[in-house]
Amino acid sequence: MKTIFLLRHAKSSWDDPVERDFDRPLNARGRRAAETVGRYLRDQALAFDRVIASPAVRVIETLDGVEAGAGRRLGAGFDKRIYMASAPTLLDIVHETDAEAQTLLLVGHNPGLEDLIFLLTPEGSGTLRKEVDIKYPTATLAEMRFDVDGWEDIDEAGGTLTRFIRPRDLDPALGPDGT
Repeated sequence: MKTIFLLRHAKSSWDDPVERDFDRPLNARGRRAAETVGRYLRDQALAFDRVIASPAVRVIETLDGVEAGAGRRLGAGFDKRIYMASAPTLLDIVHETDAEAQTLLLVGHNPGLEDLIFLLTPEGSGTLRKEVDIKYPTATLAEMRFDVDGWEDIDEAGGTLTRFIRPRDLDPALGPDGT
């Protein structure tokens, strides 16, 4: 059994004047959401054998917030291919994961993360997949499980989406209307 977790970066600031999209930081709501997700990881006792993240500023700051909320380091490695990656590129990274790892957390961007869920889970496979189809909000954590022995065996429509937790599910103040 192999398990992939996907975490989309938290809400970034469009008000901060940066030259490159890559350098956009989180806004205050994004920092709160990242810490909230970290507390969720702590409360659910979720741990990852391998964490691979985009090196974009908003992802690094998301990881900082998650780690603060979780009260522990995640030990992320960074791979520039994740920045704005397509689902096939993300799947290549999954296939390259160390054989001994059972759980993998990818931290990155949309639409790649959302598209990876659509690639790896069967169409019409449940309520959670329908929620992804509606929207994959910032700072949302998804989990897919695969009944395979090796990461290289993960293939299209072979997974089951077992978790889709949005910040607003954990704290309604982090919802779209802020209530």
